[in-house]
Amino acid sequence: MPDLPTPQDAAEAALFSECWDAVLSYADLCTSGSAAASQLATEAFTHGIHEARAAAEGTKSTGRRTPRLPRIPLLLTSVRTTAAAWEAHGQGHRLDPDLRLWLNSEKAARYTGPPLHRPLALRGLRDMQEPDAALLWLAEVEALPLPAVARRLGLDPTAAAEELAQVRALFRDRCHRNHLDTPMDANCRSYARLLDAVTRSPGAETPEDLSRHLARCVECAEAAACLRLHGGGLPSALAGGVIGWGGLAYLERRRRAAEAGLAGGRTDAAVDTGLAEGKVTGPRIGRTGLLVAAVIVSALALTVSLMPFDGAGGGGSADARGDSADRQPVADPGVSSPSATTRPAGTLVSPEPSESANGSETKPDPEPQGTSTSPAHETDDSAGPTHSASSSCEVTYEIVNQWPDGFQASVTVTSVKALDGWSVAWTFHDGQRVSQMWDGTFVQNDSRVTATAADYNKSVAAGGSFAVGFLASWHDGNSVPKNFTLNGGSCTSAG
Repeated sequence: MPDLPTPQDAAEAALFSECWDAVLSYADLCTSGSAAASQLATEAFTHGIHEARAAAEGTKSTGRRTPRLPRIPLLLTSVRTTAAAWEAHGQGHRLDPDLRLWLNSEKAARYTGPPLHRPLALRGLRDMQEPDAALLWLAEVEALPLPAVARRLGLDPTAAAEELAQVRALFRDRCHRNHLDTPMDANCRSYARLLDAVTRSPGAETPEDLSRHLARCVECAEAAACLRLHGGGLPSALAGGVIGWGGLAYLERRRRAAEAGLAGGRTDAAVDTGLAEGKVTGPRIGRTGLLVAAVIVSALALTVSLMPFDGAGGGGSADARGDSADRQPVADPGVSSPSATTRPAGTLVSPEPSESANGSETKPDPEPQGTSTSPAHETDDSAGPTHSASSSCEVTYEIVNQWPDGFQASVTVTSVKALDGWSVAWTFHDGQRVSQMWDGTFVQNDSRVTATAADYNKSVAAGGSFAVGFLASWHDGNSVPKNFTLNGGSCTSAG
């Protein structure tokens, strides 16, 4: 395995410390085991740093600004390109199977095809000045508190919120320009002005014909997600558009790590947003010391970000991949499993539900980012753990986010009795189809969905709660499901 590059100075050493755990977190999503994740992260990190150094040297020699992504998204895209190189050179078996399918699809080809056809969020972020793009990414995707972002970027903490609002508006402007520059057919072109007008106002309703168009047109739906700055969809638009496969799962991991205070590396000092210009501002840090520190921080961040919530049992060993909708690593031959469950699962910080409920929110990258249980393996509720059919329970169903052809939701169940295994089921009434689930495995038989506990959260104390989250599609409606049951017994709905 290649070593990480040696930092050139103190500023670049700080950059390494800040970025390594983000790169390792995404590499872990992309691979089938911890050893492969470490190797992919190291190769991608090395390649990304060399690319950033070359771009900085080019800017210094020509005096012209070279459009490029800020440091963390640049390194994350390097993970994606390194994974593509693995697939092309016979190492694809070390990657997540769903990533391999994505790498060989038209969705992946968009990131390497003609520039004007690449995802709008990627183009918009590249067109911004690097300090502005870094502020937007750290606040929206890495989910760092604004005071920490301000310290890292050398900003005035009292003015950080106002500056972030300005940067959001700037990102919207860049995306709007790029959308108009994108080659599109006459139908898409006819909706461009209306889409701009609707996404500018928080209270504007989306006309039915525009909603139908967004449900059918991926490019226009992505544009709507980038142009709509209210409603909480910007982080998803950025993560999905810039990273591509696994963007939503990465976003959830970073939020968990940030909430635990373990993401983001060094936040106690102002750090230049670009790479150093060759001036030695501090002592040179050795490679070994850097690696040790970075790996320790990364391990803590990953462990906390993957801890089960909602009273779930804290199993520390890696889960088998099984039929889980969220990716579970498959151990490489001869490589021991990691000490922490590597799942991108969790409960997102909920955006305003009123914005989600009206269907006006848009969100890119709705494609599944993990495996799901095949209908061929469907079971009914009785196939779950055997408990009393009269289990007393209360269910809270929440639509976390919604876009023209999909949505994200969570189901939280509070059980009066203690459980050593659970199976919760519900019935959709508008043809919704679940495509991905975390904190549980699922089967769907027509409109009936059954979610079964994972190994790490099957135990629930009396009066305790557990939750599952999922992504699903909808078309003609998205009403709240009915007939919730827990281990065969009916549940009441909260609120």
